[in-house]
Amino acid sequence: MKPLAGVRIADFTLHAAGPFCTHILSQLGAECIKVESAARPDIFRKPHPVYGRMGPASFDQVASNKLSVRINLKDAKGIALARKLVGVSDLVCESFRPGVMERLGLGYAALAALKPSVVMVSVSSSGQSGPDSHFAGYAPLFGAWGALGYLTGYEDGPPVEMRHVMDHSVGMNAAMAAVAAVYRLRRTGRGGHVDVSAREVACSLVGEALLFAAAGGSPARIGNDHLRMAPHGVFRTREVDRWLTIAVRSDDEWRSLAKLIGAPHLLADPRFQTAASRHQHRRPLYGEIEHWTMSCEAGEAERMLQAAGIAAHVSCNMEDIAHDRHLRARGTVVDVEDTTGRSRAALKAPIRFSRSEVGMARGTPRLGEDEDYVFSELLGLSHAERDSLIEQRVIY
Repeated sequence: MKPLAGVRIADFTLHAAGPFCTHILSQLGAECIKVESAARPDIFRKPHPVYGRMGPASFDQVASNKLSVRINLKDAKGIALARKLVGVSDLVCESFRPGVMERLGLGYAALAALKPSVVMVSVSSSGQSGPDSHFAGYAPLFGAWGALGYLTGYEDGPPVEMRHVMDHSVGMNAAMAAVAAVYRLRRTGRGGHVDVSAREVACSLVGEALLFAAAGGSPARIGNDHLRMAPHGVFRTREVDRWLTIAVRSDDEWRSLAKLIGAPHLLADPRFQTAASRHQHRRPLYGEIEHWTMSCEAGEAERMLQAAGIAAHVSCNMEDIAHDRHLRARGTVVDVEDTTGRSRAALKAPIRFSRSEVGMARGTPRLGEDEDYVFSELLGLSHAERDSLIEQRVIY
């Protein structure tokens, strides 16, 4: 049995951050019922040519393992049907702009009046309150707001704000908060409203840079460098666009590296005698190291360095991940069906329990695929009632 078996989620989330939260919870065992409509499907469900196929790739990565129903939230009867779904659920998750759920009649106060034990998780760019709560946002902006972009990049270049995995970081934080709220629910019978701000999640990740700034320092972009360690970077190899990451922490590791790459003269060079001196003269040092890595295949160099006790690894691309024997052996990379019925690789939740299972039991659901179970079995609608709601485009 999975840890969250018996927990049911009414999932009104959209895009990536909120859906990744419920995706993780579903892999932990929660029954997740995703609410969409043909008039307003999740924007990520839209098929587009990417990764060598025509399909909703962005949607696939956060929708596997979920159930799908259609409810038209622009119709009063659709809102009534949504409220009925909330009535048989433990968690309600949403990621609209603040105020949208209230205008729909599905805000926390309204749902708590319907079911006092309900837990609502709201994911938004800047939170449910405060002067910027109305701000629209998506992942690159989260990195900008939280200073992650300013800290990322090279010292002679601009901030790098377009590639942070903020949606997934926000989703993970929201999932953790949801589990805590469910624990309190089980312990006390009390529900509650969980407010997750993507902007604040980003701020929480700046870590020691904030401490440095508070002490009077000026944190800056340092690329692949480290504040103290050297060598510490990414180096070219003999293969085109195949890179090797190396990090040397101690003097013993440094001596092992110098011997391995056939450069004992570096050990006698006064510029490289201490960690502080190596860091100060890291640019010429990196040239010496890359002279060796350029003569090797990335995988071969990785194996030699690891055997010598040096932290090093190929900078993996997505093909590496999909076929990684270690990740496959641990069940992290699994094969599931997409909406076309074809098999595809997917990443399971990065969590293991000694006495529970975690993971995906199914692939991406087709829109409305699970309405027989949800509307008939859970909500008790008759065939005639369902047919009428379909005719009225309430179930649409």
